[in-house]
Amino acid sequence: MSEPSVQDDVLGELGPDRLNEIAGLLGTDAAGARETVATTVGAMTGGLQQKAAADDDDGVEVRQAFAEVAEPPLQGVATLGGGLLGGGLMAGVLAKVSKPVAAAVSKKTGIPAATVARVIEMLIPVLLAVFAKRAAAGEGAAGSRGAAPGAAPSAAPAGGGGLGDLLGQILGGGKR
Repeated sequence: MSEPSVQDDVLGELGPDRLNEIAGLLGTDAAGARETVATTVGAMTGGLQQKAAADDDDGVEVRQAFAEVAEPPLQGVATLGGGLLGGGLMAGVLAKVSKPVAAAVSKKTGIPAATVARVIEMLIPVLLAVFAKRAAAGEGAAGSRGAAPGAAPSAAPAGGGGLGDLLGQILGGGKR
C-alpha cells in the first residue's frame, strides 16, 4: 500500500473539529472543506517544490527551511525564543507562498482569496507539524514517500548531499 500524501497527513492532523471549523469558515460541509484543504495543500507543496528547484535566493531559502525542519529539535534552554515551535524559517517560507496560493485556489474554486488566506493561516501550523513528522519518520528511510499529485520527481538539486531526497520525503515527490 502506498504512503499517505501530504494532503492526507494534513487532513489527519487537522481532525474533525478543525475541519468543521474550516467548513464553517468556507460556508460548506466537511466534504467541501476536505476538498478545499486538499487543493490548498497541493498548491502550497507544489509552490514549495518549484521554489526549492529554483537556482535563486528563494530557492536557497526554501532549501534551508527544509533542512531546518529536518534537524532534530533543540533541547533545554536552547529552545527558548525559537526553534520549530515558533515555526522558524519554514513558517516564513509558507507565509510567503500563501498569497499566490490563495489567489490560485480562489481562481480554481471560486472561494474569495481572503477566505482562502484565512484557511491557509489555519493550515500553516499543521503543515509545520506534518513536515516535521515526515522528516523525523524518514530518518534512515529518505525518499520512501509516494509522489503527491503534480509533484516533480526531484524537487531540488541533489548537490546538497541528499537534500532532494529530504524534500521528496517531506513533500512526497522524492525517489521511490
